[in-house]
Parts: sequence; C-alpha cells; structure tokens
Amino acid sequence: MNFLKDFFQSINKQRLRTFLTLFGIIWGTATLIILLAFGMGLGDQLQRNFRGMGEEIVLVFASRTTMPYEGYGMGRQIRFREGDAWALKQNIPQISQIAPEYTTWNAELRYGDRRNTPQLTGVPVIYSDMRNIFEQEGGRWINQRDVEEQRRVIFIGDELKELLFGEEDAIGKQIFVNQTPFTVIGIMQPKTQDSSYGQRDKDRAFIPLTTYSTIFGTDIISNILYQLDDPRAGAHVKDQVQQVIAHRHRFDPADTDALLIWDTSEFWAFIRWFQIGFNSFMGIIGFVTLAVGGIGVANIMFVVVQERMKEIGIRRSVGARRSTILAHFFGETFLLVGIGAAIGYLIGWAIVGAMQYIPIKEYVGTPQFTPGVGLIAFFVLALIGLAAGWMPAFRASRLNVIECLK
Repeated sequence: MNFLKDFFQSINKQRLRTFLTLFGIIWGTATLIILLAFGMGLGDQLQRNFRGMGEEIVLVFASRTTMPYEGYGMGRQIRFREGDAWALKQNIPQISQIAPEYTTWNAELRYGDRRNTPQLTGVPVIYSDMRNIFEQEGGRWINQRDVEEQRRVIFIGDELKELLFGEEDAIGKQIFVNQTPFTVIGIMQPKTQDSSYGQRDKDRAFIPLTTYSTIFGTDIISNILYQLDDPRAGAHVKDQVQQVIAHRHRFDPADTDALLIWDTSEFWAFIRWFQIGFNSFMGIIGFVTLAVGGIGVANIMFVVVQERMKEIGIRRSVGARRSTILAHFFGETFLLVGIGAAIGYLIGWAIVGAMQYIPIKEYVGTPQFTPGVGLIAFFVLALIGLAAGWMPAFRASRLNVIECLK
C-alpha cells in the first residue's frame, strides 16, 4: 500500500511530467500494435489474392523447339494432347493431381438477347479443387457423370452470370454456346484473384472436358495443371516433366524453351519471405518508436531518484536494504510503463477495429489484431520496461547514505 501511495503522490505532484512520460509509452504501444496488425493484414491479403489461382499449382504450356533433334528442325510447334497429361500422372509418382485444360476464345455464349464471348474451358472434375473454384448455394460443380456421359452442362463465373442473367436466377436455365444448348448447373462463389493465365475465373465458363472435345472435335489441349505431394520436389519434377513430354513429342530433353513451366509454389515461397521481412520491418519501426518512449521513462526516473535522495537516505538509515530500494523504484517504473501500455493497447485496438470499415482490403488488406500481435507487443513492452527501470533503480539502490542525508 505504501508503494502505491508513494507512486500516486509522485504522479499528483508532477502531472505534466507524468503525462508527457506516459504519452511516449502510449504512442509507442499504439504504433507498434497498428504496424504489426497492418503487416499481418497485408500478408494475409497477399495470400488470399494469390490463392485465387490455386494451391501451389504448376502450369505447363507448349511452345516451340529451339534445337534440332532426330531430323526435326528448330521452330517446330509443340501441341499438347489430353493423353500427355495422363502420361505425366502415370510416369511421375510425385504428382498428386493433374488436369488437362481445353480453352477457346471463339465461343459465343447467348441467353436471350444477351451475348458474351468469354474464355470457355473444358476441364475434369478435379479442376475446381486445384483452382479453388467453389459453387454458390443451389448449384454444383461438374461431376464424374457429366464427364463420362459428355453432358451439355456449364458452370459460369459470378460476373459472367451478372452479364448474361442480371438478377435472374441462372441455375437450371439454358444458354447457347454458339448454336449448342447448355444447362447452367452452377455459379462460382465470388473470390479474390490477382493473377491468372488467361482470364479471371469470375468471367469464365467451364464445361466437361469430354463435352468440349466432342463439340469442338479436338483432343489438342491448351495447357496442363498439376499439383505435387511435396512442393519442395518442384525442381526435380520439372526435369521429369521435360523428359516425359520430350519423349512423347520427339524433341531434345535439353531444349527447355520447348515448354514453359510456371511453378506457382515459388511465388508462395516469395510471399512467405516477404511477409516475414515486412512484418519484421514494421516491428522494428514500432520497437524504435516505443524505445524512444522507454528512454523518456528512464530519464524521468533518473530525475525522480535525484529528487528523492533524502527519502532514500532516510530509508537506508533505518534499515532498508538495497534490494528493497531497487525493487521500489523498479516497481514504480514498471507500473508507469504498464499504465501507458494499457492505454496504448486500447487505443491501438480501437484504431485497428475502426480500420475494418475503411475500404482498403482489396489493395493492402485489413489490419488484424491477432494473439500473435498482442504477444509480440507484450514482449517488447516487457523488454522496454526492464531496460527503462533497471538503471534508475540500480542507481537509487547504490547511493551513499551520507551523501543522501546531506
């Protein structure tokens, strides 16, 4: 009780000084929390944006040969066929999922007097899981019977649905792909997608790959997607893909320009390291800001020790130990830092909460006050409190009794 009484008496005597000292801690704590929350939000948004492409998928595109091989000249166009995808799955055990993809930009979709020419894609059932394409309530994705029976069913992106149907319910309605009627079986759930290799999924249309092959009379696919059991094997699997495709299409396996392979897991690794680096940078800025407040607390406590030298001398002369003096001033510093930190926490939490309503999510994400942010802030505050309190308290405990009583 005497400790708290002395502490609040000291605050009451020096209100302006105490306020200025507390302000440094309050500002530093709030800044640290806001910066860390902003960093967390940005990293999460980057992952969400790129997740629209799919979960660590690898895309393979056919190009032209740049080396002569077994009598074939340079510049020969490689054309993938559906069988190439199944051959990769059969010959490379590390591939967990694979999907050949047919694509055309020459198919007109028509509903009534509304027309659009989106990217029309023929895909297998597994494609939706690989690309994170999910249906809205009331609809469904392409199933295995659709593929086996070559059904004329179509799944459309959410914005394509708005163009063709407006507010009208599209599920079960018929639309024409060129002159062929198709039944709409599903509408895609809206999703964030910053990257694509053709058109955003919200503007695309998907049909069973067997239906596509039959209607357009081709087995030449546009590209191949695959996923690995372990993304760390990406480089090794790339070499195997090169070998298998080179054998099937008779080009030099060393001709790496004949295939274009985009491993999106490499970008996922970049995002993770970027998030670590950005959050560390934000944390350092917040730490420096809070450290300035801690220096202010330490300076004020040195002044307090100087002002209370007579009190320290009296206490020591009546038997107070150095450890008692050390604990007393150390406790005052921690209490001062704790009050400032509590207020700073509340202000930081309130600002982070208010920023949820600012329309910046699409660009930089929304700041997140997570348990991790709270723990980091608590650790930094404890460190600042320890550093700010130790030296003044240690000096107070080492003062000479006679000099204090003069």
